[in-house]
Amino acid sequence: MPTTKKEHIVYGIIMVIVMVYGMICYNISINTGGLNNQVFLYALGDLIYMAPIAFIIESLLVSKIAEKNAMKIITPKENTMLFIIAMSSCTVMLMCPIMSFIATIIHHGINIDFISNWIQAIILNFPMALFYQLFFAGPLVRFIFNKLFNK
Repeated sequence: MPTTKKEHIVYGIIMVIVMVYGMICYNISINTGGLNNQVFLYALGDLIYMAPIAFIIESLLVSKIAEKNAMKIITPKENTMLFIIAMSSCTVMLMCPIMSFIATIIHHGINIDFISNWIQAIILNFPMALFYQLFFAGPLVRFIFNKLFNK
C-alpha cells in the first residue's frame, strides 16, 4: 500500500484508470445490448475525460471521507485486509453516486428525466463497481503497485 505522497498519486492514477475504464466498458455494454470488441475501443474515448474527473474527485474529496469512515469500522493495525475491504467499500459508496451523476449529465443532459436516469445509473453501477473493485481492480492495482515499488 502507498506510504509516500508520490506513491499515493501513482496508486490513485492506476486505480482510477482501471476502475473508470472497467465501469465505462460496463455502461457501454448495458447501453448497446452487450459486450463486444468495439466496446473496448469506445471506452477509451470516454476514459480520456472521465479518468481525470474521477482522479480529482477521489483525491480532493472522497479519499479523506472514505478513510475516515473506514477507520470507524477497523484500523489498518487491527487487520490490514479488512481495512482494505472497508476502504474500498467506502470509496465505492461515495464515488458511485458522484460519478453516476457526472456521467448522467454528460450522456443524458439535465432534463425532465435527470433524477430517474441518475438513480437508475446508481442502481446499475453500484453492485458492479463494488464487486469489480473488491475482486478485480483492487487486487490487480495492488499487484501492479507492489511490482512498481518493490513492496
